[in-house]
Amino acid sequence: MEQKYCQSCGMPLAEPNLSGTNKDQTKNEDYCIYCFKDGAFTQDMTMDEMILHCAQFVDEFNKDSEQKLTKEEAIAQMKTYFPNLKRWKV
Repeated sequence: MEQKYCQSCGMPLAEPNLSGTNKDQTKNEDYCIYCFKDGAFTQDMTMDEMILHCAQFVDEFNKDSEQKLTKEEAIAQMKTYFPNLKRWKV
């Protein structure tokens, strides 16, 4: 089964309980619980603001990853990855 990722923050949607919710409380397949709730984004921010927000969690990401990134490396990777996510595509 193909791994799905939040189309706002890039978080892996590895388990159903990580999916956001639509207005009718059904699971949203595109976004995580942190980015999308009750059919709307939980925070109004730009892509660059989202990248800086996500950069706070680099240490948490590094715990479960073989690749250990510095905050600066993570930001650089997100700046190339995020424009491909559904929320940020122009």
